[in-house]
Amino acid sequence: MKDLKYLFAYTIPVSAYLSFTSFGLGTYTAVIYAFIIIPFLDSLFGQSKENLQENEVKVKKINKVFDIMLYINLPIVFGLLWVVFNKVQSIEYSTSEMIGLSLSTGILLATNGINVAHELCHRNKYYEKFIGKALYMPCLYMHFYIEHNFGHHINVATPDDGATAKYRQSVYSFWITSVTKQYFDAWKKQIELLKIKKNNFFSIKNDMLWYHMIQPTYLLFVLFLFSTKVLLFAVVVGVIAFLFLECINYIEHYGLRRFKNESGRYERVQTYHSWNSNHNIGRIVLYELTRHSDHHFKSAKKYQLLNYYEESPQLPYGYPASILLSLVPPLWFYMMDPLVPEKMKKV
Repeated sequence: MKDLKYLFAYTIPVSAYLSFTSFGLGTYTAVIYAFIIIPFLDSLFGQSKENLQENEVKVKKINKVFDIMLYINLPIVFGLLWVVFNKVQSIEYSTSEMIGLSLSTGILLATNGINVAHELCHRNKYYEKFIGKALYMPCLYMHFYIEHNFGHHINVATPDDGATAKYRQSVYSFWITSVTKQYFDAWKKQIELLKIKKNNFFSIKNDMLWYHMIQPTYLLFVLFLFSTKVLLFAVVVGVIAFLFLECINYIEHYGLRRFKNESGRYERVQTYHSWNSNHNIGRIVLYELTRHSDHHFKSAKKYQLLNYYEESPQLPYGYPASILLSLVPPLWFYMMDPLVPEKMKKV
């Protein structure tokens, strides 16, 4: 029964559904749940630094329940998109209600879409990567697969990484630099991968070309099945979703740096190059994304096996509260700058 704790991750889709079937303040249900109730629960239930025993790792590593709980997010996410698209099509909402629906949908796509896609796209099996890329699609961020897997994990905590926030950089500045640099870096990495395998630019192996066909096709289907209004809504919620992702990128590596060794190469990624959170509820809802140091240390390790390390820097709050804090730069700098190692602050 303990393994079923990750079913709690489905509370985000439940809150999103309540948003989609409500009016007025009710359209903000997912927002209230994600950024008020979950931080409260994190505070109430505290943190856990426990790691699995060796015998537990062996059992949980092959337990398919953990994989199935990820796969189920595919029909959940697209089913809920169908619900909200139909609502937006058939009901005249007020401006404030549309904002509530947009934010709630963006939260759904960021958590049960992008976050799950991130986990599955680190797997080796084709069908798992397929599900992951399908979940990236409505977030309009399919190129993230290439840049994240082949760029970020190599360049993290260096000036070469667009997804690492610099010390004293605000989240709003980071949105611009990260979104643009990751997009262009994805193209650079794709071209590099094509050259390694001796494929030309117009090869069917050029995933970036596929992404630029698949995502517009998705939007055209939305337009065909619904209307221009729903199409605009689909674009807006996709943007909101990947900006939430960038908020997470921001808090995961803010101000942390790797240094070059005597050979001129950057030191290997260590467990102190990512911010972590052991707050129990946030960990479960985000499928252990908050134990981010171990993910970077061993990127192929499944979410249910990720460990806590004493030397990993810890966020003062869970991920949802940290995202809110990041949106107010003076407060973020006040809370976080003293926690950044002194040697990493120096240019």
